Amino acid sequence: MSAAANLRGVKVMVIDDSNTIRRSAEIFLVQAGCQVVLAEDGFDALAKIADHQPEVIFCDIMMPRLDGYQTCSLIKKNPRFRGTPVIMLSSKDGMFDRARGRMVGSDQYLTKPFTKDSLLQAAATFAPPAA
Repeated sequence: MSAAANLRGVKVMVIDDSNTIRRSAEIFLVQAGCQVVLAEDGFDALAKIADHQPEVIFCDIMMPRLDGYQTCSLIKKNPRFRGTPVIMLSSKDGMFDRARGRMVGSDQYLTKPFTKDSLLQAAATFAPPAA
């Protein structure tokens, strides 16, 4: 069974200040049957999370105003969203970044540029089991 098979209907949020990254992630996820919510930075994301209640969140690290670590930390501090998996996206693939991501509660780390398969695999790993 492919990773994409169990993503139908899963609500995924993609937070990235790059329009290109948001669009490509959206295309991959929509093709897999996900509902996608896009946010262009941490403030935008925090405003939308309560309304949309995503089941999986992809969060870029390098963003203006509120970076990915701060965004992830704020999501994880909210009791309602503490259990929501946050997957960090970064073009840097350093141990320090991974460790820092774990410290703020991120669940996984995906290096950019990601492939369709790596993105869907990460989403499938954390998506709630289909009812």
